[in-house]
Amino acid sequence: MSKEEFIELLKNKGIILSDKQIEQFDKYFKLLVEWNEKMNLTAITDEESVYLKHFYDSITIAFDFEFASQSIVDVGAGAGFPSIPLKIIYPDLKVTIVDSLTKRITFLNHLFGALELTNCKAISARAEEYAKENREKCDVVMARAVARLNILDELCLPLVKVGGYFLSLKGLKADEELNEAKKGIGILGGKVGSVNDFTLTNDNHRSNIIIKKVKATPNKYPRMFAKIKKQPL
Repeated sequence: MSKEEFIELLKNKGIILSDKQIEQFDKYFKLLVEWNEKMNLTAITDEESVYLKHFYDSITIAFDFEFASQSIVDVGAGAGFPSIPLKIIYPDLKVTIVDSLTKRITFLNHLFGALELTNCKAISARAEEYAKENREKCDVVMARAVARLNILDELCLPLVKVGGYFLSLKGLKADEELNEAKKGIGILGGKVGSVNDFTLTNDNHRSNIIIKKVKATPNKYPRMFAKIKKQPL
């Protein structure tokens, strides 16, 4: 996907990028490639693939969910996906990125300054530890390509306030993951709202799963990660 195709596809979805936003995406790409030479941020570094598989793919959740000025926690965002492309488009979002690798946090903090993004912070922490300290404080929690859904649900849903949402951006076999996670989602206070299956322009299959928090998460969750991984709900 060329930069021009990226701009046009978003326009077709009702998202008109300003000159500043176009410049922010361009700078984001250049910084990603530059920093990737010093640390392993992504295996995808050519411009067309970054615009498609990182930028556009991150933004597709906005075709199914209305963003405005919510507080968002992005769990395991790596180099900032999906939250930073969304922040560029919706500058009033309040974004917190939680990632366990300090080198990624260093990159993200540099990125916030270089792109002139406000109300953004990056925290080096394990998701389950962060969830214990910040339970049910967030409007929206999201994760993309981090773990299977029956593990992600216990890392993310405890953070979501009742009435808020957990957004999971998935690839192939999303139906399979959703089926094995449904019991746990219910235990943790969530209810599956919608699942949107689609393909990117290069035929990569994607699913955006929207889960609403309808009741409080029991205090015993989240458990330690080793237990979550060994015995998913």
